[in-house]
Amino acid sequence: MKLHYMGKYNLDPDSLPHGEHKEGAVKFREAGDTAELGRIVSKVSLILLAVLMTALLYRYRSIPSEQWLIGLLLFLASLFPHELLHAVCFRGDVYLYTNLVQGMLFVVGPEDMSKARFVFMSLLPNIIFGLVPFVVAMALPELGWLGIFGTISLTVGAGDYYNVKNALTQMPKGARCYLYKHNSYWYMP
Repeated sequence: MKLHYMGKYNLDPDSLPHGEHKEGAVKFREAGDTAELGRIVSKVSLILLAVLMTALLYRYRSIPSEQWLIGLLLFLASLFPHELLHAVCFRGDVYLYTNLVQGMLFVVGPEDMSKARFVFMSLLPNIIFGLVPFVVAMALPELGWLGIFGTISLTVGAGDYYNVKNALTQMPKGARCYLYKHNSYWYMP
């Protein structure tokens, strides 16, 4: 993996690095535009937040405000490492973009990958920064701050879960996928 920091993303999908389309490539059936994707991801996030917070508050009954603050600050500190965990799953060049005004921080790479590697790449940061801290916090009652961190991290991973759902339901066995601008495509090698 070779990481290139590209700076602020200018909202122009043509500016994103990409390879050529593969013969017979099929575009994932994805949200039609950014607004539709935002609505889908927001709904998933809110449902996930409600379920996880209910479980966390049932376990802890009450979490002191300083633990809420620690969990939130830890989450904010994990945003860049979250993208680095996506990046390490690429074998070649990977490009990191930011547009913090729009709430964007993402990586993109022009290489193709198997369905399993795409799913792993999508879920890795959510497992490390979300699932593991949440499970540990549920097991150890003095770590409410870790539960807050895990809950927020799992909740904001909704866009990654959307990509995983698309890969698992749309890619046939043996297919490979790649990113082209803002969309994902699959093809049979």
